[in-house]
Amino acid sequence: MYRTINDFLSDWQREAESTLKLFEQLTDASLSQRITAQGRTLGRLAWHITVTVSEMTHLAGIPIPALADEYVDGPTSAQLLKDTYQRDADAVAKLVAKHWTDEMLTDDVPMYGGDNWKKGQVLSILIGHQTHHRGQMTVLMRQAGLQVPGMFGPSYEEWLAYGQQPLK
Repeated sequence: MYRTINDFLSDWQREAESTLKLFEQLTDASLSQRITAQGRTLGRLAWHITVTVSEMTHLAGIPIPALADEYVDGPTSAQLLKDTYQRDADAVAKLVAKHWTDEMLTDDVPMYGGDNWKKGQVLSILIGHQTHHRGQMTVLMRQAGLQVPGMFGPSYEEWLAYGQQPLK
């Protein structure tokens, strides 16, 4: 749980940049990649991350319009995903800094199912949520033949580009 806005903003900047690094590798054709017939598509996972940025913060009282979750399998445009995520990720940073204070991070807000979360917990879960789904995306990206950028260190392809032996 976050205790200061600045700590969240520092983490959010890094995490939003990591998410955008993944989104930049997506192609329109790759968005339909599935791991199973019942599983989400790559586009749906990316859209879920994108929608949740505005949905979760909106529910917590940040004045950002929540996106409609209008795409069953996500949009068919990788550029739309990237642009929408970028816009809302930037808005979250600006609006959290403008409307919340460190002291407010221990305030309760009703969230999903009527459970109360601390505002600082909302921010932690927002980051954890997108990190979780980025991990799922990397599997589908590899299946789709896309380059996977490193998130918390070099990816396999980045190790090779550095002339290093990738870890196995």
